[in-house]
Amino acid sequence: MPIARVVISGFGRVGRRTAELLLSRRARYRDLYGIDVRLVAVCGSRNGAADPAGLEAAGLDRREAGRTGVEFVAESGADILIEAGPSDFRTGGPGLAYLRTALAAGMDAIVISKGALVFDGRGLRDLARSTGATLKISGATAAALPTVDLIEQSLMGCQILRVDGVLNATTNYLLNAMTTRGVGFDEALREAQAGGFAESDPRYDVEGWDTACKLLILANFALGADLSIDDVSVQGIQAVTREHIESWAANGLTPRLVGSLVREQGAWRAGVGVQTYPFDDAFAHIPGKTKAIRIHTDVMGEVVAMGGGAEPTATASAALKDLEHILQARALVGRETGR
Repeated sequence: MPIARVVISGFGRVGRRTAELLLSRRARYRDLYGIDVRLVAVCGSRNGAADPAGLEAAGLDRREAGRTGVEFVAESGADILIEAGPSDFRTGGPGLAYLRTALAAGMDAIVISKGALVFDGRGLRDLARSTGATLKISGATAAALPTVDLIEQSLMGCQILRVDGVLNATTNYLLNAMTTRGVGFDEALREAQAGGFAESDPRYDVEGWDTACKLLILANFALGADLSIDDVSVQGIQAVTREHIESWAANGLTPRLVGSLVREQGAWRAGVGVQTYPFDDAFAHIPGKTKAIRIHTDVMGEVVAMGGGAEPTATASAALKDLEHILQARALVGRETGR
């Protein structure tokens, strides 16, 4: 049976959950694709573990200091990298070096953190193309909510005219709390932090940068744009006051933090900001921490998708969806070549 060897770089909550789910699904991969998937290595910023025969769940907690970095990944014998490290869109973060090393060696790569894709998405795409490697990004673009797959597969053959996305769960929760329960921004934020789905430093979310990064990745990878983060106008929800909420409610409007891509004269314009919707609009009914996307097309009309699961499982599952796409492609090649 063919073997697929996986390494995970970045071993926080999402990386660990990805490893646990992968190990629990090995029988599925064998049954569906005829491929033995082995997790041969994991590493965080300071430590890691490796076993060429494949790590088991108990081995995830036997990481050793110093077993990390691009050389550790390169020496793991893996042919698929799942990159789940911390994200820094201004520098690419540590994930950028892992991805460049893996793709240059012809390893398929699945990206969860957004920083490297925002910082050098074009370079990573070109590098993957030059070596024949596959680069998959579902975990970096709204996780469980289908975005890239929706455009590339379900809407194939359409011209995309506009995309609007509620892509950040934290800000959607905050605006819902302020709108439906009348709590202030600070109280809603404390609730979200106590619930574990808002960071202790929430600026990346509430100032709109998380939405901007996801929007940029969607534009460049799914729509063929060539935008940089500086091309995206960004406004968050930190300036939303009780007076704004009361005024919108009096006019029958619901606020959302929305990332928008609009095609104008063959080019894409990108922006993030608060938009309001009347009660009969689907975007007025995005509950809790749910995310949503609306895509306007030339021939299939308007398509709306809404959803999202609990973290970190939702993001880990999105990454493993990408893994299954890779396994499916490998299985097809194997059948065609008789291997």
